Amino acid sequence: MPKIFILNGPNLNLLGQRQPDIYGHETLEDVARMCTTEAAQLGLEVDFRQSNHEGALVEMIHEARHAAQGIIINAGAYTHTSVAILDALNTYDGPVIEVHISNIHRREAFRHHSYIAARADAMIAGCGTQGYLLALTHLAKRLG
Repeated sequence: MPKIFILNGPNLNLLGQRQPDIYGHETLEDVARMCTTEAAQLGLEVDFRQSNHEGALVEMIHEARHAAQGIIINAGAYTHTSVAILDALNTYDGPVIEVHISNIHRREAFRHHSYIAARADAMIAGCGTQGYLLALTHLAKRLG
């Protein structure tokens, strides 16, 4: 089965607690369970991870170069600031899907720019946590 790394950035460990009016009430553990179930139905395996540290996310992307057939990434605030994550993604040859729970284009102006978008094959924003499932479906079709 193709393996998909699902990488989550800073503060996503507080999903369900932090600003539920924006990000909803589901926890990151809930999202991981949903993704694992959906992936199995799509014939995919997921490796679901989160870190609040930029360097750790860079290392996960480096690992994906040899261990994953696709990456789904919600880099959180690093989306708008991290050239290091963009550079790491540029070393990865497989498909990359950028996911945002909220619609970053309807939020503060600084959130409108995504460094990751320069490498992402697709972006899903504003669909809540269902965006992760949409990304999995897209990757399954793309890899199938």
